[in-house]
Amino acid sequence: MANLVEATTQQQFDEFLKKAGKCLTVVHFQAAWAPQCVHMNEVMAELAKEHTHTTFVKLEAEAVPEVSERYGISSVPTFLFFKAGEKVDSLDGAHAPELTKKVQRLTVSGSQAGAVELGSTDLNQRLKKLINAAPCMLFMKGSSQEPRCGFSRQIVSLLKQHNIQFSTFDILSDEEVRQGLKTYSNWPTFPQLYVNGELIGGLDIVKELAESGELENTCPKAVTLEHRLKTTINQSPVMLFMKGNKENAKCGFSRQILEILNGTGVDYDTFDILQDEEVRQGLKTYSNWPTYPQLYVNGELIGGLDIVKELNGSGDLVSVMKGDS
Repeated sequence: MANLVEATTQQQFDEFLKKAGKCLTVVHFQAAWAPQCVHMNEVMAELAKEHTHTTFVKLEAEAVPEVSERYGISSVPTFLFFKAGEKVDSLDGAHAPELTKKVQRLTVSGSQAGAVELGSTDLNQRLKKLINAAPCMLFMKGSSQEPRCGFSRQIVSLLKQHNIQFSTFDILSDEEVRQGLKTYSNWPTFPQLYVNGELIGGLDIVKELAESGELENTCPKAVTLEHRLKTTINQSPVMLFMKGNKENAKCGFSRQILEILNGTGVDYDTFDILQDEEVRQGLKTYSNWPTYPQLYVNGELIGGLDIVKELNGSGDLVSVMKGDS
């Protein structure tokens, strides 16, 4: 794909930005040793097919230190978003849904040839759609990972402290939204917090709600990691947490356990831990089992490859997977 490229030098990187002009450029600062970067490259490839006017650039962070140092890159994967050579947004970590949202939003805000919304009716429709993009929407300067003003930093800290699940929109990336929302909501300053499409207010009101204990009742609570792990473990009667999936195991231990399970004839589902670092680390503590793969039956941990081998050798594996013992 012509819009999916790799920059191996600082000169190449600068040329890609210059060539893209006012169109969106997404740069993935990656490392060959990081499996989450491999996954995010696959996500970028799919996005490149959909957004043909957006340039997607892969860049080895350690191989091109001049660029990494210029933008303060300290971890991988990190994504930076550019328009007209200027950075307009960023994203830290392997968050495919968030990357997709940002690309879609920034592509819409910068699209040309008839996509620019001129009328106030069109703008109001767009604002209404953005406000209702999530049950709890925060319009702020920067992102939750990188707030760009003290008020935005404080409100993000408050929401996280109270375990509120929220999405954000960076008003610095879209002047039309920044100015239009002031009129639409009749609220002249930012940040602005919306719940179910209704304006709650700015930092002062969120502080008052937090102090009165009403914030948790006003905003949707984030799903705890423990709840998420329980739900995932019980997604299927037999769940295998592994590196890769049934069709493509990405380590020898996972490949071996697949061969054994496939030989039982018992149906099972898999979860690729390489695609979700939170689950990968959290499950080690939750199950008190430090390695992968991990096999669960009816929500209970059976064990890893060695235990599955033992059960298979003794002839007990099928009955265990069927929940008979």
